[in-house]
Amino acid sequence: MSVDADSAPIDRSPVQLVPRRTVRRAGPADRWTAPRAALVAVVPALLALALGCWGITRGHSLWRDEAATWQAARRSLPEIWQLVGQVDLVHGLYYVLMHVVFALGGPSLIALRLPSVLAMAAAAAMTAVIGRRLAGPWAGLAAGLVLALIPNIQHYAQEGRSYALVTACVAAATWFLVRGVTAPRKGLGRWAGYAAAVLCAALLNWFSLLVLPAHAVTVLLARRRGLRGVLVRWSGSAAVAVAGALPLVLASRSQAEQVSWIKPVAWTTLLGIAALVLAGAVCACARYGRSGAYEGSGAYGRSALTPASVALPLLAVPQAGLLLASLVQPLYIDRYVLFTNIGFALAAGPALAAAVHAVAMRVRIPARALLAGVTALGFLALLPVETGLRSPQSRVDDVLGAAGVVAAQGHDGDGVLFLPAARRDTALVSPAAFKGLDDLALRQGPVAGGTLKGTEQPSARIRAEMLAHRRIVLVTDAAPATSRPVPAREAMKKRVLARHFARVGTTETRGRRVDVYVRKRS
Repeated sequence: MSVDADSAPIDRSPVQLVPRRTVRRAGPADRWTAPRAALVAVVPALLALALGCWGITRGHSLWRDEAATWQAARRSLPEIWQLVGQVDLVHGLYYVLMHVVFALGGPSLIALRLPSVLAMAAAAAMTAVIGRRLAGPWAGLAAGLVLALIPNIQHYAQEGRSYALVTACVAAATWFLVRGVTAPRKGLGRWAGYAAAVLCAALLNWFSLLVLPAHAVTVLLARRRGLRGVLVRWSGSAAVAVAGALPLVLASRSQAEQVSWIKPVAWTTLLGIAALVLAGAVCACARYGRSGAYEGSGAYGRSALTPASVALPLLAVPQAGLLLASLVQPLYIDRYVLFTNIGFALAAGPALAAAVHAVAMRVRIPARALLAGVTALGFLALLPVETGLRSPQSRVDDVLGAAGVVAAQGHDGDGVLFLPAARRDTALVSPAAFKGLDDLALRQGPVAGGTLKGTEQPSARIRAEMLAHRRIVLVTDAAPATSRPVPAREAMKKRVLARHFARVGTTETRGRRVDVYVRKRS
């Protein structure tokens, strides 16, 4: 029975697949129904949750950025306020949230990383819901599953930093945007939610404000009457979010030296970004409806938005903005724009769902079984990468591993030095491993001074303390940075060790090195 697609009523039911041109009698390959609306979000969330909980302790390891979270979260709220006044202001809200988590559940590696796991599960669910709104339930389900499987998403789902939470907030903001554009007459609550989600993301990391130009492109691409009113509502919501984040942006400029370590973008990074955007564009150009796929909820082809108009700006624009900013000062780090993976998932999801449906119609396999099989194959194909992400070697260093070496090799009365001073985090996270050792350089502790690494004594005083000890334990990097200028205090430590001490032991452990020195006989 032929149906004119231009005159047929739009079926917005979440459980019915409507062909673009014709409705055919269902054969064996067609007898599959869209999952219930809740399952579209629940299944990707459960997958992301399972992947996040798998190996969450990473072999009982903790790297330097997580060590900063660990230290800050264990301080009182006034102490956190004192800290962010000098360093890590951009992470202030996250430190407060983790302080609450530690207060409720106690400090542990699971408590440190579980908020990120839950945030990525929420992001996968929200991505699925957005995809369902734009291109139907199967497209949404596939988009959520794609996001959960992306290795970069799995990486930061198991990290005690703010980037997973930012991703979840951006996913929520994108959901409010899609709802606001496709149904602008349903009140201003959605735009208020949009402003709140963008502001929350910005307060966790204000680089997330790069999502606003991406969303601006999406709004301008909307095919609907009353676009001016939508633009006004979006502009007002965006202005509220920017105004709320502006004090943080301005205040954090005084701590700009914290990103001075970032190197200019390598050509390999540029190629990787280009390849990802190209892959997303290819997926977004797939003609879903004409491949015998579906309209689904949102009535793709009739909706104000398409998957491409939401996905491609979200994938490409924030990365382009950060790359342009890096021409003035190197700033590009993939985790700062981690949320752009949502755009890739929204582009790939409908294409994957259309392909699965087309194959299912040909080989007469239930589409749900075929999609499950494709997801399992994707997991197995990525298994070597996924296993590596859950090992201690997946991060730059391991604070806890170095602390274990110190506990095994240090003797009561030994002196201990940290080179650079930031490696003192080894002792601050695992103080029991340093029991009986004398910190030869420390003048004021981190908590009292409102810092992460403490304040060290003048060079002359450190030299005197070193010469007063027979054995010194040195905690340093396995491969010291060659591009970083060596401060005079650090150069002095090296000179005294080389001239007056002999190294009798060296142990490297996952990015850090512990050396034991004994005083030379005169």
